[in-house]
Amino acid sequence: MTTYFSEPQSMYYRFGEDQDQVLKVLAERYIGANAQADFVYRVFQKSGILQNEKGLYDLNLSKRFPDAPKDHISYAAALVWGDEDRNLDVLVRCYGPVRFYFNEQMIYRSTVMDEISPDATVKLSIDIKPGWNSIWLEMKNTPAGFGCQFGSDEGKVRILNVYAPFQERQGQAGWVFSQPNPATSKQPDLLGKESDVSLNWLPETGWSDEDKTKPAFERIFGNLAGKHAYAWTHLNNNDSTGNAVRLSGQSSGSLSIWISGKPVAQVKEAGPFEVDVPASFGRSDLLVRSECNDTAKPWHFNLNATVSGKPLSLELPQRVHGASGESWLYVGPFESEVGPDLADLTRTDLVYQTGLEQTYWRLDRPDAWIRPYYENAMLSNKWTVGSVTNYGRWDYPLGVTVYGLLRTGRYLQRPDITRYAAEHVQACTQMYEYSLWDREQYGFPAINQQLVMLKMLDNCGSFGSAMLEAYSECHEPTFLPIAERIADFMLSRLERQEDGAFYRTCVGEYAENTMWADDLYMSTPFLVRYARVTGNSTALDEAARQFSLYRKYLFMPEFKIMSHVYDFKYGQATQIPWGRGNGWTLFSLTEVLEALPTEHPERPALIDFFNELCEGYVALQGESGLWHQVLNVPQTYEEASCTAMFAYGFARGVRFGWFKDPEVYVTAAERAWKGLICKAIDRQGSVHGVCSGSRYAFTAEYYDQDLRTVTNDNHGIGIMMLAGTEVAKMKKHLAEHSVSSPAVSHS
Repeated sequence: MTTYFSEPQSMYYRFGEDQDQVLKVLAERYIGANAQADFVYRVFQKSGILQNEKGLYDLNLSKRFPDAPKDHISYAAALVWGDEDRNLDVLVRCYGPVRFYFNEQMIYRSTVMDEISPDATVKLSIDIKPGWNSIWLEMKNTPAGFGCQFGSDEGKVRILNVYAPFQERQGQAGWVFSQPNPATSKQPDLLGKESDVSLNWLPETGWSDEDKTKPAFERIFGNLAGKHAYAWTHLNNNDSTGNAVRLSGQSSGSLSIWISGKPVAQVKEAGPFEVDVPASFGRSDLLVRSECNDTAKPWHFNLNATVSGKPLSLELPQRVHGASGESWLYVGPFESEVGPDLADLTRTDLVYQTGLEQTYWRLDRPDAWIRPYYENAMLSNKWTVGSVTNYGRWDYPLGVTVYGLLRTGRYLQRPDITRYAAEHVQACTQMYEYSLWDREQYGFPAINQQLVMLKMLDNCGSFGSAMLEAYSECHEPTFLPIAERIADFMLSRLERQEDGAFYRTCVGEYAENTMWADDLYMSTPFLVRYARVTGNSTALDEAARQFSLYRKYLFMPEFKIMSHVYDFKYGQATQIPWGRGNGWTLFSLTEVLEALPTEHPERPALIDFFNELCEGYVALQGESGLWHQVLNVPQTYEEASCTAMFAYGFARGVRFGWFKDPEVYVTAAERAWKGLICKAIDRQGSVHGVCSGSRYAFTAEYYDQDLRTVTNDNHGIGIMMLAGTEVAKMKKHLAEHSVSSPAVSHS
């Protein structure tokens, strides 16, 4: 029997059968461990190294240096931060000879075959240590090519954020790369000074001598008569007397000034200006609109603020790492008849329509933009979760977590819990339009990677379902347009077999031409909620139909359970009933059955299928109340997330009246929940015994030996909360109704 902690450390030992306390501790531990940390904003230069659609940094130096002499060498350098020890798989695709050093140790030297084959991809494993880790690429120019592509394997899931080395660029995002050199250089101290290194590094961080002679608006935007732009800063008023603030300066054309959204000054003509304005104590948004009226004169303004002759400081209105010494953000240029709403201008979650194009905030530096990054939780290729927060990430395990928090908050009547869950979703969706623009500008988005690079059900279904579940909490306007895009993907663009069954093409990948039981969860709960919110019955019909189709491919009638995967390459199912894959199936089937009208033609068959599956699952429950990692192989370890899903499904079946003989499932659900609070949930609310994210295999050994358990994995936290709420509702239902004739409850 699997043991993760001693009996006195268990949730059962601490709280016994007090289900509300268990749920409260689970939710509060998760929220306490995952603070509401926003995205991190950094300086990024678009003239630097960009990513391609796969997330690989494209260091094609033949395009950068078309006249570089043969055998000259360029270097690229970057820093990677580690909060803790983690392992990451990286990919290298060579254009020419490459050497890769990680933390000053050579990890890879390209072979001739790597260099001449255009499709050759080398996968390497690196161990990221706590603190700063250095990447150093040495690339030689040959007639065959110059440079490489470099990045993490499955970049939209395993994010590799790189930061500029050297003290002068501290806090900036992106690589530095050198002009080609005839001789080999040793790796310098990447945490030292750039000025101490003899190489010439790009991108340039300072303006040219010619540009330095121009005012800020002109060197950023050019000299564009008839257009306008905005500058935004924070006015830091440290005067408590209530005296007026004096704004003074010069402008090349008409100027409009707002403080805290209120118009305070209008300068109609070029020249000096001086105006006294009210400004409250503390920091206030100061916004300036400048018109370019005359191309014969430099486009500019300057502004100083004083109170009683004492200067006030101006500060960046958004914390931007790498922007030391800057006070203003700039956006534009806008066509004369175009302009954003004033209320939208002091925000960083929007892109702005300038006419036919869109733009975003930038700095008074060469091609330098502010760019938000997701820097909270970093997942390794072993799916271990670090100690940093998951807040603001869009991925499918977190979809289950958010759903669990929403249901738990409602059950406990804790609006603080539901609000936290809804705000996690909003953190993603409110930046959605920006993240689409970010991908267009830089090749690969720095936030919302999985939502933007929408190619699989994993990327959208689970979190999309949680998003729609949260809609009743906040009615966030960004939710429905995203739901429309996800629905269009599922219903119109997703890969299908000839009979209409969803499956994965994944050409050239390990999962090529396969169907996964998991994808019932990645699709049908979203379709159910989309139908509920929009009234689109086609989505609900599709959800019901997928269960009938998946049964045809994956059902194992001798055990009445589901194979994890059907592999169309071999024309057969793997016949390995992975626990969580079956859990996803039962979990999702209850969501569809709850939504299907009584008269729906698919309902009788799905009720029968539900009963078949539950018969199969209940027969395989272990003595401890838990199920095994491979359901029909009792030698495999006991696994917590599938146990929670079966408890969830059984409890809902009892409560909604779907069972022909409910008594056995009442007992099984209660045994499962007790097993979880005795063996999988400790008294601090940490969740143990949850299998890491899975690939697939034709052998049980892979699931048992290669997929080990992870503590506080997001595949298991939310479902523990969902199981707890459903078992509690079942008990309440049974207290109010007889078991032999349960009434349907929709609470």
